[in-house]
Amino acid sequence: MSPSNLEGITLGKYRILEPLGRGGMAQVYKAYHPQLDRYMAVKILRSDLVESEEFLARFRHEAHAVSGLRHANIVQVFDFDMQDDYYYMVMELLEGDTLRSLLNNYRVRKQRMPLAEIVRITKDVLSGLSYAHGEGIIHRDIKPANIMLTKKGQAVLTDFGIAQIVGSTQHTVSGALMGTLNYMAPEQGLKGECDTRSDIYSLGIVLYEMLTGYTPFDADTPLAILMKHLNDPLPLPTQVDPTLPLALEMIVLKALAKDPDDRFQSADEMRKALENVEQNLSTDTRPNVPPPGGFSQQAVFSGTSRKQITDHRFADADTDAGIKPLTNKPAPRFDPEVDSPLEGLFTTLTVSLSKIPVFRISPVTAVFGGIALYIFVNFVVVMVDALSSQDVMARAWPVEIFLFASFLALIGWGTQKWGVMIPSGIVFGTGIILTYCSLTGRWGDWAFLWVAELFFIWLSIFLPVRIGQIPNAGPVWARVFGVAVPVVSLFLISIIIFLSFVIASVSPLFSQTGGLL
Repeated sequence: MSPSNLEGITLGKYRILEPLGRGGMAQVYKAYHPQLDRYMAVKILRSDLVESEEFLARFRHEAHAVSGLRHANIVQVFDFDMQDDYYYMVMELLEGDTLRSLLNNYRVRKQRMPLAEIVRITKDVLSGLSYAHGEGIIHRDIKPANIMLTKKGQAVLTDFGIAQIVGSTQHTVSGALMGTLNYMAPEQGLKGECDTRSDIYSLGIVLYEMLTGYTPFDADTPLAILMKHLNDPLPLPTQVDPTLPLALEMIVLKALAKDPDDRFQSADEMRKALENVEQNLSTDTRPNVPPPGGFSQQAVFSGTSRKQITDHRFADADTDAGIKPLTNKPAPRFDPEVDSPLEGLFTTLTVSLSKIPVFRISPVTAVFGGIALYIFVNFVVVMVDALSSQDVMARAWPVEIFLFASFLALIGWGTQKWGVMIPSGIVFGTGIILTYCSLTGRWGDWAFLWVAELFFIWLSIFLPVRIGQIPNAGPVWARVFGVAVPVVSLFLISIIIFLSFVIASVSPLFSQTGGLL
């Protein structure tokens, strides 16, 4: 009888009732203990994973150690035994679903988890890990499918010891447990060596997935995934969601350090770091956005959300150990029946701009940067005045307008607020018009240039408002705008100073007209 067809039989004291789920290493059933009148969960290990004579000894040793764990965030193991070549563990039956299922429900709704919920779940898992690590037990296979969420919202770790019992590293590298490699620490996948910090790394991947909706490393083969964990730089979570708090991103980066010595050295240390940032975190559901280049588009679905997925290769991926990742996945694009072409254009541009490596700056840095720019440019103008013995500022004064526009753009960069683009754009456009008038002396052209002023005002309001309607787009544009405006302004300022110098040098020739034209 195969492990997938055990309904109705009795294993030891437990009558098998119905399957609850299937993973790469075991099948889980709901079972009933008639003497205790209690329902339990029975996890039956796959018989094809039993490869060595020492398996039974390893099974008994690990199962005995796990059954001694007593913690609110670790599933309770009541019993373990074997019958007819079936090795099984009996655990408490929790009412709820896995974190994997919750993540998939968010994916179906095109949403991501609230930050406060993410931190609460991670802290629960860390609490269980801290206790288990103190008892000398390493989990070795932390992933969303092994984190249960009870109806009360409590996160409970399952499958302690299972990875060690079946020798997960050996099977993973051979391809039997390919999905686990997405969460496996580099030293564990490469050498089969792990300690408590390897669990920290795996939980860091889970935290990364909760924050962004994606795991950072994926590929078509197990070896390729492993090499990415070993060698590839970690894509920053803020590449997917620029609104993520920087302190939360730093926790992820520390947990996912390649070198175990650079990670959090204990679960308690990571938990304390989360406690320091959890105040004022949003409880609102966050909208999902297409990931930038370099992120996997693959999502493995499970739980109740499976019924809503039309592609069953996705739906069955976490229950079929031999499934291969999908290849040739279409790039994300807007839906013409839902989105306007203009919205699709803005969305595409936002995704492209998010790939530009523009770092964050603080508001204080933005203010001091704007002041430094003012001082530098005015110093250059004074030097040109001194060298030429001409009144360059008589025509170059519009540089002050571009400096003010740059200052506003830097403030937007520092605060990550797209609304600052509006006054900055208006001032920048006004600077262009006044530069023309100042250099040419044709102030009478204002009779028609006022139309251009209205255009700059409309454009400076329309574009930021449209950008603000795209989820998570504002901070991306604010950063890029904060870099682009000062750079373009400096280029225009250089031209203005040069032309003003030339005009001032030959001004006697134009004293009658007061301008070049």
